[in-house]
Amino acid sequence: MDAEALAAFGFELGVLKRVRRAGWWQAGVRDPESVAEHSLRAAQLAALLAAEEGAVPERAAFLALWHDTQETRTGDLPHTAAPYLTKPEPRAITADQTSGLPRASAETVQAAVDEYETRESPEAQCAKDADKLEMLFQALEYRATGVSAVDEWLASAQAGLFTGTARRVAEAALATSPLSWRSR
Repeated sequence: MDAEALAAFGFELGVLKRVRRAGWWQAGVRDPESVAEHSLRAAQLAALLAAEEGAVPERAAFLALWHDTQETRTGDLPHTAAPYLTKPEPRAITADQTSGLPRASAETVQAAVDEYETRESPEAQCAKDADKLEMLFQALEYRATGVSAVDEWLASAQAGLFTGTARRVAEAALATSPLSWRSR
């Protein structure tokens, strides 16, 4: 039944609230953010970047919402695992995850993941930039709480940015305090 398949997938997506962003443990973060927490702010940032870049904010946010959903099946793999593992193909995992869904739902999710992974559309580029910016913001927030080993994350985030807006936001974030929003 279609409703049962959607309900089951909804429960699977709930796993993202419990999957931790594993790389942060290597930086000394005791209780890192969840993949779901990361994805929410990434989607919000994607919409903002898209608005500034003349892209479609809703589409960029939608792509960012789906960008890490495969981690219900793989967990979050830190970059240090790369020499030992073959990187799972997000499109293949998504196809498997959505194989039991009603056709319209499966095609919607698969198309979003494919667009994000291809990174050809302005919305996909904004979504990827948002993923990187969210990591940069998180690194700065962790550093503000005393975690000092975040330079690798900051450099990685900056190196992967596509859009001018994202590069300017990264520069601004690096020059300000994570608590600066309180004085606005």
